[in-house]
Amino acid sequence: MQVATLRMPHRTDRELVDAAREGDAEAFGQFVRRHQKRIYRLAAHLLRDAAEAEDVTQEAFVRAYRALGGFDGRSEPFTWLYRIATNLSLNAIRSRKTRRAGPTVDDPRIEGALVETRVTLGSPAQLTSDRQVARVLCKGVDSLSETLRTTLILVTLDGLSHGEAAEVLGCPEGTVAWRVHEARKKLAEYLERHGHRRQEQG
Repeated sequence: MQVATLRMPHRTDRELVDAAREGDAEAFGQFVRRHQKRIYRLAAHLLRDAAEAEDVTQEAFVRAYRALGGFDGRSEPFTWLYRIATNLSLNAIRSRKTRRAGPTVDDPRIEGALVETRVTLGSPAQLTSDRQVARVLCKGVDSLSETLRTTLILVTLDGLSHGEAAEVLGCPEGTVAWRVHEARKKLAEYLERHGHRRQEQG
């Protein structure tokens, strides 16, 4: 006699958060697993430090869990979570005693960019060249103001829509569009000054 295996239906973020508010710890655990990598990537791009990004990722979910009772449902749970992670990252940056001049040797963004663009399959010479381009690109992003850099990361690197980024940043959608346009223009100018043409990611 075969026993049918029951498969749990796929639950939306909102359903998971609602269940977690009712005391379902597994629902919140599923919400964490669903978004953990993206929140870490966001924090890594904002903070430029792997250890700090790990700390912010963990703290973001702790804060979200503690604030479940105050989630009013007017925004999507993931934009609410992104807002928490973004604010924690920016607070961490502002609390630093010194401003970081550019990407470090172990900057998590460098290897992340190489993996995402699949250049690790290339020859060693190609990999070295691509790593150099990635470092220049990161320096260009770092040269932007905090506001432009944060908006660009949310929209261009993490794929949020202008509307979603506006919710995270607490500003009008038109402001997000202007910031992205301005950031792209400044980044293109930076890359050209350093002998590289901007390559759009497709």
